Amino acid sequence: MIKKIIALIFLISSVLIASPIHAEPNGGPLFQANCASCHAGGTNRIMANKTLKKEALAKYDMDSKEAIVKQVTNGKRAMPAFRGRLKSSQIEAVAEYVLSQAEKGW
Repeated sequence: MIKKIIALIFLISSVLIASPIHAEPNGGPLFQANCASCHAGGTNRIMANKTLKKEALAKYDMDSKEAIVKQVTNGKRAMPAFRGRLKSSQIEAVAEYVLSQAEKGW
């Protein structure tokens, strides 16, 4: 019986070590699941000139993590707010992903 308890404790602790409880969200899959329907490949299917390309982000003062987080959180015009749908850490991960992809040219 004691061997079974020790084995169970070992199994549970190894699972907890292997999969951190507070893992950082990954912006790529979050973007694909929540944003790509309108912004696939950095485009904008609703307002074609307001893409997620580096030049457009700069032109519209959206070339910072803070600006993107504000836009995604609160929405604006045709873009819905994601407050309540995504956690703030997830929104930040999406913002970082957008900036990273813009730097790479999508």
